[in-house]
Amino acid sequence: MVGPDNTEFDHPEFDHILPPGSADITIEGLLGFLSAHGEKALVFVYDGHAVRSGYHVTEVKAGQFAALDCGANPESWSEIFVQLLDVDEAERTHMPAARFSAIIRKVTEHVGLDHSAKLTFEVSDGVRPMQLYSAALPEIVAGTVRVDLSPRPASCKPRDRWLEAQQKASVSCCTGN
Repeated sequence: MVGPDNTEFDHPEFDHILPPGSADITIEGLLGFLSAHGEKALVFVYDGHAVRSGYHVTEVKAGQFAALDCGANPESWSEIFVQLLDVDEAERTHMPAARFSAIIRKVTEHVGLDHSAKLTFEVSDGVRPMQLYSAALPEIVAGTVRVDLSPRPASCKPRDRWLEAQQKASVSCCTGN
């Protein structure tokens, strides 16, 4: 399986976190991981630093999208946006993983979430504009659950499909598959 950073890894315990053929973690995968670590602090890391201890989940949105890509190909997908406000509150510590999970469960009760949908984080410190991030596989670091966020770049889907086909053709011609 290919991880979010395009490196190969073979860890069966993560098979449910990343959907087949995807480098994007799903909300279902994230919640599944967090369920085993509810008491641990949940720390998101973006732009080289961890969110501050008072961060808030300010909004969770679910959307169904239909579009035409730049090659006039129809596209459709589901996406969940989790908005994080990166602020500091001296009396607070980083949110426990169980609290984050409870927030998502509450949203699911009212909004209904496609748990296999693409997951995007929107992060701002309340001053800088909100930025879009994708989430890496969670990991345990120094007794906390750490989720690295990386900027979500724009892409050309026809070009991406062509590159994927070229890569598969290259692999199959060289491996005898």
